[in-house]
Amino acid sequence: MPVIDLIAVPFDGYGRPGHQARAAEALREAGLADALGPHPVSEADALALPPGDQRRGALTSLVNEAALVAMTDQVGERVASAVMAGRFPVVYGGDCTTLLGTVPELRRTGPLGLLFVDGHEDTMPLDVSEDGEAANTEIGLLLGLTGRLLAGPLAARVGVLRREDLAVLGPRDVAWRRQFNVGTLRDPGVWFRDWQETAAAPEQQARAAVAHLTHGSDRWWLHVDLDVLDPLEFPPQGVPGGADEPHGLTWTQLTGLLSAAVAAGGCVGWSVAIYDPDQDPDRSSAADVVALVRAVAAALPA
Repeated sequence: MPVIDLIAVPFDGYGRPGHQARAAEALREAGLADALGPHPVSEADALALPPGDQRRGALTSLVNEAALVAMTDQVGERVASAVMAGRFPVVYGGDCTTLLGTVPELRRTGPLGLLFVDGHEDTMPLDVSEDGEAANTEIGLLLGLTGRLLAGPLAARVGVLRREDLAVLGPRDVAWRRQFNVGTLRDPGVWFRDWQETAAAPEQQARAAVAHLTHGSDRWWLHVDLDVLDPLEFPPQGVPGGADEPHGLTWTQLTGLLSAAVAAGGCVGWSVAIYDPDQDPDRSSAADVVALVRAVAAALPA
């Protein structure tokens, strides 16, 4: 039974104090480590990041640039170290930009697939991003669909993921992408199921996604953005004052999907992102996340 390395990410993509930067702390207090039993768990100190900055950076045009760069470097180093040592890293807190650390570093050690479970496709080009939030862009950057003129340390992370090594489940952002004339990942041939296709048969689609990924690699990373859930099921997923896309998965559907995926074998680690404890004062949603982690951990192969 592999040791699980918990990697806490105190990062907020908008550079705000609190919000997603407090997600890891809130989930730990809600019992995240205990939920991973009976697997042995190791947890180092949380990442040490620069103070948040709500301005756009000069090198990337993205908000909170210094912390973003530091976070991706540290996440990548910790994840790669854990996997190479035969441990199973679980990255929790922050947002989807943890993938800018995880995927490039693991790709340096060999082939890797990515199972991306998210309510959004995250391919917003940098030059049309309204708010400069990096978590709207990371899949486009990893695939090399955008970011060709990116400067600075993140430039080396562009284009490291092949389209055939990506499987996507759950997006429901058609109307939002249409505002910016951004197409869908389905068009260039990425293995893709939207939220309705996913909700209709979550376990079946999960196993199909893993089968697709393991044609090209015997190992893959699982990433879950909790905004794949219906906002009525999981309210603290959005930006305060913003408009969440309606619909999405239920907790039962997401739990079945993730459990089926990890039970299929080949998963080398897992990241869980997008939870805002400032929108969850009674921590009921934190308890729901911990329950999800407990169920999925139970499905991990021994």
